[in-house]
Amino acid sequence: GYCEQNDIHSPYVTVYESLLYSAWLRLSPDINAETRKMFIEEVMELVELKPLRNALVGLPGVSGLSTEQRKRLTIAVELVANPSIIFMDEPTSGLDARAAAIVMRTVRNTVDTGRTVVCTIHQPSIDIFESFDELLLLKQGGQEIYVGPLGHHSSNLIGYFEGIQGVSKIKDGYNPATWMLEVTTSSKEVELGIDFAQVYKNSELYGRNKVLIKELSNPASGSKDLYFLSQYSRSFLTQCMACLWKQHWSYWRNPLYTSIKLLYSTLVAVLLGTMFWNLGSKIEKEQDLFNAMGSMYAAVLLIGIKNSTSVQPVVSVERTVVIELPYVFVQTVVYCFIVYAMIGFEWNVAKVLWCLFFMYFTFLYFTFYGMMSVAMTPNSHISTIVSSAFYAVWNLFSGFIIPRP
Repeated sequence: GYCEQNDIHSPYVTVYESLLYSAWLRLSPDINAETRKMFIEEVMELVELKPLRNALVGLPGVSGLSTEQRKRLTIAVELVANPSIIFMDEPTSGLDARAAAIVMRTVRNTVDTGRTVVCTIHQPSIDIFESFDELLLLKQGGQEIYVGPLGHHSSNLIGYFEGIQGVSKIKDGYNPATWMLEVTTSSKEVELGIDFAQVYKNSELYGRNKVLIKELSNPASGSKDLYFLSQYSRSFLTQCMACLWKQHWSYWRNPLYTSIKLLYSTLVAVLLGTMFWNLGSKIEKEQDLFNAMGSMYAAVLLIGIKNSTSVQPVVSVERTVVIELPYVFVQTVVYCFIVYAMIGFEWNVAKVLWCLFFMYFTFLYFTFYGMMSVAMTPNSHISTIVSSAFYAVWNLFSGFIIPRP
């Protein structure tokens, strides 16, 4: 498993649903649903997330879980995949002392289950530092200067560096992590006239590590190479079902996006229907036909651009495509029937279906254009600026404002 430094989660699903989604995709298909749920419960107990079971994850710094709770959720999302080793990129970064202690307690609980946890960490407190069993210390340039057990109260580490001639002794009560970094700086190497990387290579500790690596590099007798039947744990169909399930909840619990889009479409439909009231039943001259076409063109532009701009902040957080289809369809049906009735177009099955067809796919391509602009630019702010330039070009050269000769 791998826990990134940035805790990236879907904001509109609960803690339990986040774990269920991860387990659904990553555990073997041989594990049935009941066993999978039992395993999720055990993981939640392990990382102390049971009280937050039904809490929405939310957006960082805006709503939902705190930074420390998100970090524990990140660890839990990896644990439900049942890995034997977990890599963590700075699990305590950005946390205060209390939050960091809670996260490290979770890490320690994970280790106690028999799993190996490898963390990168910078300038930890004494409590966090001494919760680790082993240390791999690198100098600038990525060269090893200490690889081995910390020992009780970092005794092994302290003993190793104090055994190097010229290195100052650690003061009572001083943080071993801070002391270790202070005595191994580049300036200290110049001052003492030594290379700590070379000192390590000449040490007895280095020799023991090399012997251990050689022993572990040879597979045990009777062991077999790892083999996986497929690249992913679950089939393509199962992956699609899991993603649609999560996207459904992400949209259903985001009324600020879905409801406002539907409300806006309804208001535009009523506004245009009022402006062009009963126009379709009394088309007598060319201008009347031009007005009817204008009503449809205005709807395409107003609702299409709204769809494109409103979807950009949503997909900048989480990419979605297929789940838009039913929502845009409902929006199209509401808009078309209000406008069709108020403007007084001919109630013919074929014409109604053609109107629905063209409006649906027009609203869809505006929505997908908004998604594409986010995918092709660094962030949603730049995508808004870039896409707005295209709206003006489309409006100008669409053939309505400047008709074809």
